Amino acid sequence: MIVKQSFGFTAAEGVPPQVGPFSHATRWGDTLYVTGQMPTDPATGKLIDGGLAEQANQVMANLAAVLAQFGATLDDALMVRVYLTDFGDFDVFNTEYVTWFSGPLPSRTCVGVTGLAVGAAVEVDLIVGLSQPQSNPPPAPTEET
Repeated sequence: MIVKQSFGFTAAEGVPPQVGPFSHATRWGDTLYVTGQMPTDPATGKLIDGGLAEQANQVMANLAAVLAQFGATLDDALMVRVYLTDFGDFDVFNTEYVTWFSGPLPSRTCVGVTGLAVGAAVEVDLIVGLSQPQSNPPPAPTEET
């Protein structure tokens, strides 16, 4: 039987603290839904300094830290959703984005938005295919919030 599992992680695991009532990731069978990651420093929870390229790469590091808890990488991503506060940054984002993957690129949606939490310029969430069976989950799931 497939059971929904929700997970929260800590700065010690390289994942920034949540800025709202949600889980970092939710697993349903062999599919993992990763909450949108912001360009925040895991140790402080604060927005990092720098422009879009620096912010995009911090988002990538934060996503990778969540995925590592499941033995996954960005190459396991099936769908990527990108939110940019300035669609004029589309090309800058793409320059960084293509470096995140060593295999075929996943499906992707990229949208312009009027604002993001913590004043970020970019946020990215994922749908990921996992190869590890659900019977071997990472550390204990968080309670539903």
